Amino acid sequence: MTTPVCTSASNGMTRPPAYPSFSSYVRARQPVLLRTARSLTANPSDAEDLLQTALAKTYVAWERIEDHRALDGYVRRALLNTRTSQWRKRKVDEFAVDELPEPEPAPGDDDPAERQALHDAMWRAILKLPARQRAMVVLRYYEDLSEAQTAEVLGVSVGTVKSAVSRALGKLREDPELGVARA
Repeated sequence: MTTPVCTSASNGMTRPPAYPSFSSYVRARQPVLLRTARSLTANPSDAEDLLQTALAKTYVAWERIEDHRALDGYVRRALLNTRTSQWRKRKVDEFAVDELPEPEPAPGDDDPAERQALHDAMWRAILKLPARQRAMVVLRYYEDLSEAQTAEVLGVSVGTVKSAVSRALGKLREDPELGVARA
């Protein structure tokens, strides 16, 4: 995040441009901000929606923002906060389709009841994890975020994500309810 810096006009440093209007700011900075949004989401369409939401929040606060040289930091923080709120809500969309997205089970496949029991057991095991490890496992494997994206969303280092996910997977392997074969 960019920290506003006070500089005097006489020190010879060049200042970032002041934007006379919100629309001029968006025209000038949209490509850079869209790249930032794409780094927070796996889907380009979701990144565009995320940026639009963050820009709407910025527009509402435009008159209250005193230092327009720090706008990029303000928008980046709005992007991150909005993305964090989105994954916390765990919104589920339902779509009507002609064909079911699940493939037909091949002969010899597991019983659907057994698959559901395993699915339920996996979620129970995940819920046993500490909140921080659970959040990292969900972001990495259910939200399909990279280690770097997970670290950025949670405000931790990539190494913290790697070690916490490794410990969480070890706990899941040891969960007796999952019945995972041990080597």
